[in-house]
Amino acid sequence: MSFQVTLQPSGLHFEAATDETVLASALAAGLLLPYSCRDGACGVCKSRIVSGEVDVGRVSESTLTAADREAGMALLCCATPRSDLVVEVRQVTRAGDIPVKKLPCRVQKLTRAAPDVIVLEIKLPASEKFQFIAGQYIDFLLADGKRRSFSIASAPSGADFLELHIRLVPGGQFTTHVFEKLKERDILRFEGPLGGFRLHEESAKPIVLLAGGTGFAPIKSIVEHAIASGQSRPPRPMTLYWGSRDLAGLYQLELAQAWETRLPGFRCVPVLSDASAADAWSGRTGLAHHALMADLPDLSGHEVYACGSPAMIDAARADLTARCGLPQEAFFADAFSFSNDAGAA
Repeated sequence: MSFQVTLQPSGLHFEAATDETVLASALAAGLLLPYSCRDGACGVCKSRIVSGEVDVGRVSESTLTAADREAGMALLCCATPRSDLVVEVRQVTRAGDIPVKKLPCRVQKLTRAAPDVIVLEIKLPASEKFQFIAGQYIDFLLADGKRRSFSIASAPSGADFLELHIRLVPGGQFTTHVFEKLKERDILRFEGPLGGFRLHEESAKPIVLLAGGTGFAPIKSIVEHAIASGQSRPPRPMTLYWGSRDLAGLYQLELAQAWETRLPGFRCVPVLSDASAADAWSGRTGLAHHALMADLPDLSGHEVYACGSPAMIDAARADLTARCGLPQEAFFADAFSFSNDAGAA
């Protein structure tokens, strides 16, 4: 049995079966809704059910609170329909002609960028054309059937390899393997591209990029795509606030600062929350989104693209919309979830 799901305000609609989540049905219909982890951990797909009934599925109280449920919210990656639905989702795009593929790849290079971060380059098959939108991610497919998700850090234009930023998760099965056993020329398998996080190029609003730790990866893809594609019209101002606990966490800071000379209107603002004396840090301190609020107290005419932990995303969304006038529909997010047996999504 299936029901019709209508999205507001776009008016787009699709069929959703009772044994399939709303998100899965939307993706099958070629519609990209905001999502990241697909297992209820990150909260990126949280949306309001305007009318109709859903089974909210197995969700954690921290991601979908009792207050959320009372307000009619649901996680579309967990919710299944029990009637026709009208769902408020303001960020919807069509998947277009970019296919999702399962492909083998070869490890091309491993670079220790920080004590707990490896930059991994994987070589794509010469016989397969792999397309993606800057900001998307891939899933590594493991032998036990599990998946590990990582954002693509390289630009989509013309590359025959993908760059990924892997943070070591204590006790993490896959990340421990990457740090201790993975070597050049090893073969991996992945599925992608996945995810709806991307720059909305049709807008003319100034862009604020907000990254925490390895949340820098999809931001790097977006900025380097902007550099590679050039600008046929006056460029939109683009400011990056990259936050980390210590200086080592800003593992490609020189690269990010160099973008200021390569992309007109770009500015990089690094922020450390717990710098040590050894860091000899004289730059901005505190939380990255607090630095953003101090610099831009009025965000009513901006768009914010945030990548980092669910806690960072939630705090930034709440503060920027409530205290800086940022419209809810102008906050775009890609949340990274971690556990002792999971990678980053």
